[in-house]
Parts: sequence; C-alpha cells; structure tokens
Amino acid sequence: MLHTALHRTFTYRLHRLHKLTDKESQRRYFAELGFSLSDGRCLAAVGSFQPLSVSELARASNLDKGQASRAAQALVERKLVEKSFDPEDGRSVVLRLTEEGQRRWQAVMQLIAVRNEEIFGCLTETQRRQFSALLDQLIEHAIERSER
Repeated sequence: MLHTALHRTFTYRLHRLHKLTDKESQRRYFAELGFSLSDGRCLAAVGSFQPLSVSELARASNLDKGQASRAAQALVERKLVEKSFDPEDGRSVVLRLTEEGQRRWQAVMQLIAVRNEEIFGCLTETQRRQFSALLDQLIEHAIERSER
C-alpha cells in the first residue's frame, strides 16, 4: 500500500494555500472596502462578466447558488448592482453594475491585483506563467472529468 505524507499531497497544499489566502483576503475586503469576501467576489464577477444570471454569477464567483443569490441581493440593496428581467427569458433576472457599482468594482479589482501580487510575488515572471498554464490545464482536466 502506498503511503504518502498527507502534508505533501498536492490537494492538501492547494487547500492550505486557499485557506491561508482567503483569511487575509476576507480581512482586507472588509477593512479596505467594507465588503464580505462573498460580496466582493460577486461584485468582481458581475463587473467582469456582466450581464449575469444568478446561476452564472455562482459559477463565475466560485460560490454556491444560495451564497451568490444572497450576495447579489446585498449588492442590489447597496445600489451597486441592478436586477432586470432577461430579455430572452422574462422569468429570470440579469445582474449589471450601477454607476456606483462600477466605481466600487474598480476598487475591488485593484485589491485583487494587490492580493495577487502579495501571494505570487515570490515567483519569477517565468514561474508565474508556468504556474498559470498548469492551473489552466488542471482546471480544464477537472471540468472534463466532471462532465462525464
């Protein structure tokens, strides 16, 4: 039987990195922008991929549909996102940034850029490109396997 030390497995280390970076990101989203991590991620997704349905928002922000729906509603209440009926399907809604949402989206994107630099700043540009390509390959592989 193969025994691999848990702390050396890729999935364990990837999850650990995720937890370490999310904790600081959550702190910074609130301290610097007044957002929860979910609200900030959703604002970033709406601004980057609008118009979005709630289901599309959930996929784009890596949240479950309930979390995305609550975050979208919070952003609507703060007048950063507006809901309108989908012209192609009058029963569903689409989400878009308001003018104020556009300004706040730019601040969120700036924070994301800073956090990315803080997290990946220890890598050379070549290492970053390689790591990015490897992540794309792993994501594509996971998507293919999930669709079987």
